[in-house]
Amino acid sequence: MAEVLVYVDHVDGAVRKPTLELLTLARRIGEPVALALGAGAAGTAAALAEHGAVKVLTDDASQYADYLVVPKVDALQAAYDAVSPAAVLVPSSAEGKEIAARLAVRIGSGVITDATDLQAGEQGPVATQSAFAASFTTTTRVSKGTPVITVKPNSAPVEPAPAAGTVEALTVTFSEQATGTKVVSRTPRASTGRPDLTEAAIVVSGGRGVNGAENFALIEALADSLGAAVGASRAAVDAGWYPHSNQVGQTGKSVSPQLYIANGISGAIQHRAGMQTSKTIVAVNKDAEAPIFDLVDYGVVGDLFDVVPQLTEEINTRKG
Repeated sequence: MAEVLVYVDHVDGAVRKPTLELLTLARRIGEPVALALGAGAAGTAAALAEHGAVKVLTDDASQYADYLVVPKVDALQAAYDAVSPAAVLVPSSAEGKEIAARLAVRIGSGVITDATDLQAGEQGPVATQSAFAASFTTTTRVSKGTPVITVKPNSAPVEPAPAAGTVEALTVTFSEQATGTKVVSRTPRASTGRPDLTEAAIVVSGGRGVNGAENFALIEALADSLGAAVGASRAAVDAGWYPHSNQVGQTGKSVSPQLYIANGISGAIQHRAGMQTSKTIVAVNKDAEAPIFDLVDYGVVGDLFDVVPQLTEEINTRKG
């Protein structure tokens, strides 16, 4: 069976959920070979093996932390040359998409970004994508070279499938461009205790109907009752009610959770582009004609200031 190269997203050896999802997808089209880079790379082996990696390539060079992107591209190219995979899978973060694009240029292959599903095909992997602000769903395959594909978080279940997970050190020769952009400082992001917006299984968002920064406490309370991330529409962010880092939409972040709850959000195409691939969508809006209701699985026509507190109370009661 052909091997599939999977780029590992980890923090000091702790493998992030999108990578485990990639391993599930990789097993559909071949045998996963994982590439882990930087501090703690060797510590990823156990988790990767548990989820199907037959081999784990590692390199802990300091360049991956000291410089931006290019050293990681050099390493991914070295792994590609060593493995000759049937496909290369990368998590669909901002950095992941840049790494994938740079690799595709180097190896003369096509690239697919923001895939939401992946299946084996007679002529290579077939990816599912949303296109034109999520107005269309397309199936796509790369027709030239080895497919390089980035996959959105929550596109596949995390399924344990124990494999050998043999650890091998990867020899990487860095290019002259690798040290072109140096990281001079880092500021840790303050933790809210909530899951990362793009990786969360549940997202609760608020829009113009929240009517003020102080009222986002209602959205946060509902999110916390569900163990969810908090999102916001562009209107709420532009009004200064919530940080831009939480914006969901075409000019914000794209999310694809199992459950998306939109509160006081009209459903403009800009917002829909960032959340339309959610598995189940629920909307609360007092305007029965709001466009968001054309999209949802469940809609509640009502004032969010009445509905959301009752929903939060009911969830907390059932949990208790």
